[in-house]
Amino acid sequence: MKNSIHFTVIEDGSETKIETYEGEYKNLMFLLRDNLYLDSFGECSGMGRCATCVIKIEGLTGNAVVKDRNEPVKLSKIGFTEENIRLSCQLLINEDLNGVEIELIEV
Repeated sequence: MKNSIHFTVIEDGSETKIETYEGEYKNLMFLLRDNLYLDSFGECSGMGRCATCVIKIEGLTGNAVVKDRNEPVKLSKIGFTEENIRLSCQLLINEDLNGVEIELIEV
């Protein structure tokens, strides 16, 4: 049996509790798009190019805190340098997300 991963998502001031497990989705962007029915979210399908899946995340742990590949460059190009601002497509669904609070950011 897979361990449950729980977190809270804030969209326009409303909180949604989400429960998932490792491997249920390719990445956080797909989970958010599927569960919250977000239009124009993740337009590049998780390639880290469009920055339409920007989130503010609190409580992230483990290896997930490291920004890899083109994520830091893409975020800085649109004016975000804070450590807790991320592209949701670059975060895998694993224990590092358990208990986090995610706020959707419009760019």
